[in-house]
Amino acid sequence: MEKLLQIITRPGRLGHFIAFLCGAAVTLSFAPFDFWPAGIIAVTGLIAGLSKVELKQGLWRSYCYGFGLFIGGASWVYVSIHEYGNAPVVLAAFFTLLFCLVLALFYMIPAYIHIRWSRALPLGSAIIFPLLYLFGEWLRSWFLTGFPWLYLGYGHLNTALAGWVPIGGVWAATLATTLTAGAIALMLQTQKNAAQQLYAIASLCLIWGGGYWLNSIEWVKPSGKTLSVAMIQPNIPQQLKWRPEQLQPTLKLLADDSAKVWGHDLVIWPEAAVPMLYQRAKPFLKTMSAQARQHNSTLITGIPYRRNITDNGKQRTIFHNSIVASGAEQSIYFKQRLVPFGEYVPLESVLRGVIDFFDMPMSNFRPGDSNQSLLITDQAKLLPLICYEVVYPDLSQRHAANSDLLLTVSNDAWFGASIGPLQHLQMAQMRALENGRWMLRATNNGVSAIIDHRGRIVQQSEQFQHQTLTGSVDIMQGTTPWARLGSAVQ
Repeated sequence: MEKLLQIITRPGRLGHFIAFLCGAAVTLSFAPFDFWPAGIIAVTGLIAGLSKVELKQGLWRSYCYGFGLFIGGASWVYVSIHEYGNAPVVLAAFFTLLFCLVLALFYMIPAYIHIRWSRALPLGSAIIFPLLYLFGEWLRSWFLTGFPWLYLGYGHLNTALAGWVPIGGVWAATLATTLTAGAIALMLQTQKNAAQQLYAIASLCLIWGGGYWLNSIEWVKPSGKTLSVAMIQPNIPQQLKWRPEQLQPTLKLLADDSAKVWGHDLVIWPEAAVPMLYQRAKPFLKTMSAQARQHNSTLITGIPYRRNITDNGKQRTIFHNSIVASGAEQSIYFKQRLVPFGEYVPLESVLRGVIDFFDMPMSNFRPGDSNQSLLITDQAKLLPLICYEVVYPDLSQRHAANSDLLLTVSNDAWFGASIGPLQHLQMAQMRALENGRWMLRATNNGVSAIIDHRGRIVQQSEQFQHQTLTGSVDIMQGTTPWARLGSAVQ
C-alpha cells in the first residue's frame, strides 16, 4: 500500500495514467456493471494523486481523471455519430474524442481551487475537496445546456447512501461518496495521526450509518389509488423509423398493439412513436383517441409538433418534441431541454450539411416554455420528461410534489447496444427515488420499465424486442424533502 501511495502521489506521467484509470473505473460503479466500490476507490485515488503535486501537475492529473471518466462512461456517443449519423469511423472517433476532451476540462476547476487554497488546510482533502468535486458536477449540469451524466451518486442507488437521496437528490449521494473517499484517503495518508484516524472513522460511521437510518424512513405513502398501465414498445430500427414506406406499418403496429390493451387506465407510446407531425397525424390520433375514450383509457404518445408563432412582428414556424395525452382530457407538453446535435444544431449555419450527423431527422426543434403545467389526464397528473430530460435532477424536482406520477418517454435506439440505455434507465430510477413518485418509462426499443417510489424496477421489458409491458402503479401522497424544496421555490 505504501508503494502504491508513493506512485500515486509523486509527479509524472505514471501518476497521470493512474488518474486516467481511476476516472475510467468510475464507469464500473454505474449500470450495467453496478460495482459501486469503484467510484469510491477512484475518487480516493484522485485525492491522493493531488495531495503533493504542484499546480500544473495537479491540473493535468485531474484532466486525465476526467478524460478517463468520459471516454469510459460516455463512449456510446460514438454509436450515435457513426451508426445513425453515418459519419466515417475515423470522423466519428474524432468527434467522440473531442467531446470527452472538452468535458474533462470541468475536473480541472475543483483541482485548481483545491491546490491553490484548500489542500494545505488540516481537513482540506477530506472535506473541502469533496465539496469542490460536487461543485464541478453541478457546474457541468447547466453550463452550455449541461451534460448531467455520470454523476457519482448514481452508483449508490442500491446502497445505504441511497438514504440521502430523498434529502438532497443525486447530489447528496455524490457528496456522501466523495466524503467517503476523502475519509479513506485521510486514513491512508495519516496512519500515525490518531486524531485524524478517529475523525475519518467517525465520518464513515456518520455518512453510512446516517444513510442506513434514512433508508428506513418512508417519506411518502400510498394514497390508496392504483392505475393500470400498458406501454407499447414498437422496436422499430432507427434506420427505418423515418422512411416514408415505414409510416403505415408503424401506425398499424401501434393501433393493433393498443387494441389489445384498451381498458388500461394509461396506454403509453414512446418518444416520437408517430413518425409524422401532429398536424398531419390528426385523423389517426382522432381515431385512437375515440377508441381510448370508449374503453375509459387515456392514450399518451410522443410526437413532433408544429407551431406558427409571431417573432418580432414576423410569422415563423417552429417545431417541438412533444407528448400528447388524449382521452376524456386533452393535454400537451413541449420538451424543454434539447439534445445538442440530436434535436438542435449549435452553429447551425456553419455545421448544417457538413456530415449526415448534423442533418439527423427532426434536428431542428425548439425548446418549450419552462412554466408549462403537468400533463393532465382524467386519472392522474403526470410530470412529463422526454428522453434526455430525465437526466436533469432539477427539472423533475420543480413540479414533482404536485404530480401523481413521473413519466418519461424515450427512443434509446440512438444508443444502439451500448451501455448508454442502461445508464439512462438508472437515472430514471434516481428521479423516482428523489421525488417519492412512481416512474413510467416507455421506450422504442427498451428498456421500458415500471419503477416504484424507491427507485426499484417493478417490471421491465427486454431490449430490442417488440412487446407490450403491462402492470399497475400506486399514486403516492406526501413529498420528500428534495421535492418539497423544488415546490417551495416555484
